[in-house]
Amino acid sequence: MEKLQSILNYSVGSFTVGKIFEAVIVFVICYFLIRIIMKVLKRVLGKTSLDATLSKIITAVIKFILCFITAIIVIDTLGVSATSLVAAFSVVGLAASLAVQDSLSNLASGIMILVTKPFKIGDYVEADGVTGTVMMTGLIHTRIKAIDNKVIYVPNSKIIAAKIVNYTSQEKRRVDIEISASYDAPIEKVRKALLEAVENTDMFLDDPEKPFAAVLSYDDSSIKYVVRAWVETPKYWDAHFALMERIKTEFDNAGIEMTYNHLNVHLIDK
Repeated sequence: MEKLQSILNYSVGSFTVGKIFEAVIVFVICYFLIRIIMKVLKRVLGKTSLDATLSKIITAVIKFILCFITAIIVIDTLGVSATSLVAAFSVVGLAASLAVQDSLSNLASGIMILVTKPFKIGDYVEADGVTGTVMMTGLIHTRIKAIDNKVIYVPNSKIIAAKIVNYTSQEKRRVDIEISASYDAPIEKVRKALLEAVENTDMFLDDPEKPFAAVLSYDDSSIKYVVRAWVETPKYWDAHFALMERIKTEFDNAGIEMTYNHLNVHLIDK
């Protein structure tokens, strides 16, 4: 027993064999506890509706915290003051956070996007002056493909701070088109031509509202009308362009003049 005690009291540098052995045991116990906790955590997160990227972030953060706590416990077991170590880590952490402030802002914004889910991959959105299809939402930036096939990387902090318009989050969208016609054309005749243009386009729906046409305003040289009709979201632009063309056809068939801004110049002989 005395021999064992002498071995445990044998010094290796600043530590005794006994303290090192005790620290190793504590480390092994903490290691297996962390593995068990992480397995349970992954199983629990897998049953939730959280985004996969967000689940990975939560897992990584918790694992880091557990490993940090383990390091503090092991160091304390060796007889080293953990207080000074925590203070040193705090100073280093503060300096690092100031150095990567923008990246941390983007990271926090990325987590907020993953939690609130204002859009998903494949949605057509407008944010921070950028319009296009969402290709990927990362921790630092969101990748958007514009309609002309340009790929734009928008920092997440910019997206969170901006107004976000999601054009494809709903199954149906309403097409609104404003058109001007001459004062000489009877209002009911123009309304009928607009509704016939909608009916002959074959993409519009009667739900949630039937197609609608009405006078919008009386301008200086024309009457402005608006026609509104609902369509399935994926067909929005096809329906919009088709209706624009069909309105011209129906106006021509009905003898309705489309107005435009013009300037009359009168020459006076002197």
